[in-house]
Amino acid sequence: MFQKILIANRGEIALRVLRACKELGIQTVVVHSTADADAMHVRLADESVCIGPPPSRDSYLNIHQIVAACEITGADAVHPGYGFLAENAKFADILAAHNITFIGPSGDHIRVMGDKIEAKRTARRLGIPVVPGSEGAVSDEREAKRIAADIGYPVIIKASAGGGGRGMKVARSEAELEMALNTARSEAGAAFGDDAVYIEKYLEKPRHIELQVFGDGAGAGVYFGERDCSLQRRHQKVWEEGLSPALNESQRARIGNICAKAVADLGYSGAGTIEFLYEDGEFYFIEMNTRLQVEHPVTEAITGIDLVHEQIRVASGGGLSVRQEDIRFQGHAIECRINAEDPRNFTPSPGTITHFHTPGGLGIRVDSGVYSGYRIPPYYDSLIGKLIVHGRNRVECMMRLRRALDEFVVDGIQTTLPLFRDLVGNPDIANGDYDIHWLEKYLAASEQG
Repeated sequence: MFQKILIANRGEIALRVLRACKELGIQTVVVHSTADADAMHVRLADESVCIGPPPSRDSYLNIHQIVAACEITGADAVHPGYGFLAENAKFADILAAHNITFIGPSGDHIRVMGDKIEAKRTARRLGIPVVPGSEGAVSDEREAKRIAADIGYPVIIKASAGGGGRGMKVARSEAELEMALNTARSEAGAAFGDDAVYIEKYLEKPRHIELQVFGDGAGAGVYFGERDCSLQRRHQKVWEEGLSPALNESQRARIGNICAKAVADLGYSGAGTIEFLYEDGEFYFIEMNTRLQVEHPVTEAITGIDLVHEQIRVASGGGLSVRQEDIRFQGHAIECRINAEDPRNFTPSPGTITHFHTPGGLGIRVDSGVYSGYRIPPYYDSLIGKLIVHGRNRVECMMRLRRALDEFVVDGIQTTLPLFRDLVGNPDIANGDYDIHWLEKYLAASEQG
């Protein structure tokens, strides 16, 4: 087991990892920008190192400074959390060159899954079902038209190096294809420095289902069930729940076993999430995230397994603590992402929190690094906390969530809490009857009303 872990992140995820380390008796080091000097994880860590000014490129993305912090403090491992350097293959490689363990997969696996086209090829090779589309990057409009005609309209054009909805355009006919192709390429080049795009069949009313997987790096793999992340705005997840109300046990076992076998065959090490679009009983691979997810507490709630503990155990060479037959799913869990944003137009709302009160009681968990008097800096992601609720079934979970949202108080800034109070009372949400387009349609209708 590691002696000292450096946490290369901030906010609620840094605090989440810090807590896991303390439970395992491991010393902690956190890095921070000058803007985060008063952050909760900085206050609670055994050691802290300031690595630069507020801009991420000068602090949380500064690999040289983070490696220097490891050497200064004697940290023998780094947990990257999510975001920032969590899926940076170069970072993983550099740590390995300095004999520091990266708590995550190898740089090679990060590299493969970070390229959407190569990830799709790899998924197909591993037996994971994929969306019909181009084998690789589309070279020109003529090829794009041929592929689109083969798979049928509508089609979606995606950036090979993309994410978060950038470089992503839908064409519903050949007449729309040229503009969609050019726009997607332009956005991809500007956002990622790579204008390569590929084409897939566009599914009209899919759900977004993701499988939580783990590999031990030595040929073993397991799955921890799925999360339904279909409630999204601009391709960003807002509400996640598990198990999905759209799947039955047979479907879950079928896709779960496929994913577990895939990570085993790949020799993958650590936590990963294989993401799918799901429609009419079929799963279609879209990407694999080679890190811990924001929504991992949903899985922890329904399995009772600490996924950060598991990450640390695997990275230290201890292997997986469970076999597939040991994993049991109990009840239902929902996570709401609480952002410092205007709940109407979702513009960021940084500022000082004058009062912060979290809900409590059976089945309630709040992951947050903020507190009364804390000033939210304007430089980073607007996520300030996650409300995770667990119940014996989905009905109990929804009732408990309604109560918890009523108790949650954040004063001094605007947050997305009002949105969740609306959603929890909506009949479609209560019935689990929604897809990846539902929330944006709901918000558009609310604005018109």
